Amino acid sequence: MRVLESRFVQDFINMADDGWRLGWHERNGGNLSYRIKEHEVAAIADRFNDHAEWHPIGASVPGLAGEYFLVTGTGKYFRNIKVDPEASLGIIELDEKGENYRVRWGYAEGGLPTSELPTHLLNHEVKKRVTDGKHRIIYHAHCTNVIALSFVLPLTDEVFTRELWEMATECPVVFPEGVGVVPWMVPGGRAIGVETSKLMEKYNAVIWAMHGIFCSGETFDLTFGLMHTIEKAAEILVKVMSMGHRKAQTITPQNFRDLAEGFHITLDERFLYEKGEHIPGTE
Repeated sequence: MRVLESRFVQDFINMADDGWRLGWHERNGGNLSYRIKEHEVAAIADRFNDHAEWHPIGASVPGLAGEYFLVTGTGKYFRNIKVDPEASLGIIELDEKGENYRVRWGYAEGGLPTSELPTHLLNHEVKKRVTDGKHRIIYHAHCTNVIALSFVLPLTDEVFTRELWEMATECPVVFPEGVGVVPWMVPGGRAIGVETSKLMEKYNAVIWAMHGIFCSGETFDLTFGLMHTIEKAAEILVKVMSMGHRKAQTITPQNFRDLAEGFHITLDERFLYEKGEHIPGTE
């Protein structure tokens, strides 16, 4: 089978194009990776390059040793993924220690995986462990309204989660675990990857202040839907704040508890605080 005929590759391309059309990927902004299933690898293995050189990952991920990933390329534009996927994407293989990778397919015009590969793989390793292997996608996008909120809201998990939850009833249903927040850090290296992966132990979405969002999920639809829901909630909040910020009414802590009972979900009480002068998460 040709690589581009694979269902997972087509789903990957369609998701990337959806993000581009929503305005989340200016220039070469954002990146996407997928941990490929064994049977999917077997179906296209005869198309792989067997003579590629190994490169250091920049992080050690032994939990992903021997795994294959479809990854957007460094410097590549999301707007070009659907137009020329073989130049924009690549499949990489990790070595038996999870310390090096080699390109097995793609990046046809030269190039390497996204510069944020260490962050992707550190988070894949965590999500593979905490979800019993169910999560396979890590998606990073520069969502406009989420970035805007990181300039005006306290950079705590508690405040961001509560404010986003209040913007639409579906929000606590879609991300009942809440969202994590990483204060501003230099992107692309191991340090921000480590900080993000700590939060991925308990969240499926992590906001990078002044930068964007990282989301993890089982399928392309679920992962994209999570990010879309968070960004839409952020857009509503930006509009509410632009109208004076004073909410005449909102979803209350007890409303959230009733919602949790009705939808059989668990909501952490630390997000259901009574609002006042104290800012949760700043202790």
